[in-house]
Amino acid sequence: MIRKIVLILILTQISTFAFAQKRKKEKEVDPDSSGVVSDKLMPTALPLLLFDDKERKEKKKKDKKSKNKNIYYGQKTKRGRIRQTFRSQTQFQNFFYTLDKKVVDPYIRDIYWYDKKDNVIRTKDFDPSRGYLLHGPYTKSFDTTVVEEGSFFFGTRHGIWLTYDNKSVLLDKLHFSEGWPKDSRVSYYNKATNQIEKLTPIEYELQEGNFFHFYEDGQIAVTGEYHFGEKVGLWTEYWNNKSKVVRKREIQYQEQPFTKDFRPFIRAEWDKEGNLLYRNEERARN
Repeated sequence: MIRKIVLILILTQISTFAFAQKRKKEKEVDPDSSGVVSDKLMPTALPLLLFDDKERKEKKKKDKKSKNKNIYYGQKTKRGRIRQTFRSQTQFQNFFYTLDKKVVDPYIRDIYWYDKKDNVIRTKDFDPSRGYLLHGPYTKSFDTTVVEEGSFFFGTRHGIWLTYDNKSVLLDKLHFSEGWPKDSRVSYYNKATNQIEKLTPIEYELQEGNFFHFYEDGQIAVTGEYHFGEKVGLWTEYWNNKSKVVRKREIQYQEQPFTKDFRPFIRAEWDKEGNLLYRNEERARN
């Protein structure tokens, strides 16, 4: 009888411990448990290179002087090639990549890198342990017909990018500066000191890419993404908190542009200390 009671007590303790661990784990993975954001995930400096014409000209002059093989923008690179067959056509991607583990610019939406393990080129979630940033000339062709060509600068599209149809007729011509479309709109609190208020990426006269709004002291105020001129995904507002980056509110927009019958909704809200004030429980379950 005593042995049976002891066994029941042990099983009860194990069950209680397991339940507590489960609750703890659920709390740890709850993305809304705190509005405080790790500074590592946020931009820490304004993208001055986009507007620094002097530095860009010096970089261009340095590149002209360098005539060594496989050196682009003053950086030594390695050559890569990916071959894939689609039905009756063979696609070739010829590119160069750098072994330099440069920190990826958090302002740029699309960072192109070569995933050496899977032998593919990716544009999201750069992982230095799996691959390398593209850097230098790039061409994509089907059989012998080039359909896209341009150049990369540490994973970002840079300079003139051209796309063609299967008869080599020019379809598009875009201009980039280290990942930023040249037509991007910038507003300032003080232009003389590059005190930026808003960065709005523009392609084909439409908003396209990551949007940033800053407080006057330089801290991030709003982040979001445009696609074909439409707000998409999660847009986040932040408190102007001097000591830490804290989410204020998240608004969920359509995942794909021009989605019919979708109405944006507030997903969650937090106070200045990062304590959760509101969460759309019904939407969170779906």
